[in-house]
Amino acid sequence: MKLSPGKRKRLESVSDSRGVIAALAIDQRDALRKLFSAELKMEKHAVPRELLEEFKSTVVRALSPHSSAVLLEPEYGLRAASQRSPSSGLLMAYEVSGYDPNVPGRAPRLLEGWSVRRLADAGAHCIKVLLYYALLDAPEIMERKRAWVERVGWECAGCDVPFFLEIVPYQDGVNEQSPEFARCKPDILTNAMKQFSQPRYCVDVLKVGVPVTMAYVQGSSACKGTFIHSRPDALALFRRAAEAAAKPFLFLSAGVSNRVFNEALELASEAGIHFCGVLCGRATWKDGVSVFVRGGPEALQKWLETDGMKNIQAVNASLRNATPWSKQYPANE
Repeated sequence: MKLSPGKRKRLESVSDSRGVIAALAIDQRDALRKLFSAELKMEKHAVPRELLEEFKSTVVRALSPHSSAVLLEPEYGLRAASQRSPSSGLLMAYEVSGYDPNVPGRAPRLLEGWSVRRLADAGAHCIKVLLYYALLDAPEIMERKRAWVERVGWECAGCDVPFFLEIVPYQDGVNEQSPEFARCKPDILTNAMKQFSQPRYCVDVLKVGVPVTMAYVQGSSACKGTFIHSRPDALALFRRAAEAAAKPFLFLSAGVSNRVFNEALELASEAGIHFCGVLCGRATWKDGVSVFVRGGPEALQKWLETDGMKNIQAVNASLRNATPWSKQYPANE
């Protein structure tokens, strides 16, 4: 596969010395407001933006020296972006957080007032958008989503900026924590990884959750007795999804605990698949929200220097078997 010199240089800016992406994700907006609203006992919309900005900035200052890059967004993350370590690259989210439940198909939207060029001018090395994807979407919804991804991909190509596509599987009417969804999730994700690996979308790196729900994998610490997949079954599903991807892909933590995310990465390593790293968010810093609400930035800083550091070091250790993205984008192409 071909990669322009400009995109290659920018991908190198968000990678470690091995060419693996060991990135910290803190582009959460609605999800972060939800965490704060639970701690503050107030409605999500009432959470002051200053708290979100200060939290992101504190996390980035403490943990970016141990990350190859940080994923942020321009709504609450510009201050934090300016405070990251010089050794840490910057990815920026381009999509509106969440979706309108009154619009069928969880339609994606781009942030108003921003473009790939403007995000790059703000310091972004790479661009990320999130797409909710379901196999049972109506054909017209599916086509609109595919056209939307094409539009973003070509905008990134025109600016010579790498395009990361985050795929979030779902199925209308099915609880995403349920056994029913755990059964259909692998097929949805595998199909999406195959679809968006096509050259027409100009996707450079796929950002995905693991193809199994760890709460239903036998032997996982998240499993409470009822399992859908045995460990050999889970390994086979990891391999099937990886084989469907013709582009480099990395894993996101999807809100699970640090321990569970590292168990998932161990499964990926055992399966022998070529994932190129992680964009790890809440598994690293989620527990710091309550610390911040109770004790402020200084208490959060202390927590990050101990528990937060242990979390990110554990994830980094789990990347020992990750494969550099350059394996699929050789320099002598």
